[in-house]
Amino acid sequence: AALFRDAQGRVLLVEPNYRAGWALPGGTIESDTGESPRQGARRETLEEIGLDRELGRLLAVDWVLGPDRPPLVAYVYDGGVLDEDDLGAIRLQESELLSWRLVPREELTGHLLGELGHRVLAALDALDDGSVAELEDGRPAR
Repeated sequence: AALFRDAQGRVLLVEPNYRAGWALPGGTIESDTGESPRQGARRETLEEIGLDRELGRLLAVDWVLGPDRPPLVAYVYDGGVLDEDDLGAIRLQESELLSWRLVPREELTGHLLGELGHRVLAALDALDDGSVAELEDGRPAR
């Protein structure tokens, strides 16, 4: 996934049409092509919101054990700050997304379900302090 912000620090979220809640732009890698997590996040960002941007550093990695899916590893990369032109250029992938919005930090957990909310907050903290958050189900790994 890519963590994009605006000049006010609000986080860009997208609303999928195939599940409840909101998400960061980005998605699943195409493992049969040898695509890396970074390449997958960039490709998915282009497909989902129409922005082709080189992603910055890794902010968070999260080992997620879902009750109804195989375990997965989620990566969050710094997408950078979007200006008004970037925001105006957003074009949603209508087959997967209903809408997008910019959400202040204090409202993120109201939009993001479960471990995703914790993952995004940890990625924001890592952005601020220069670290990489190592997580398990959205919580700091111990």
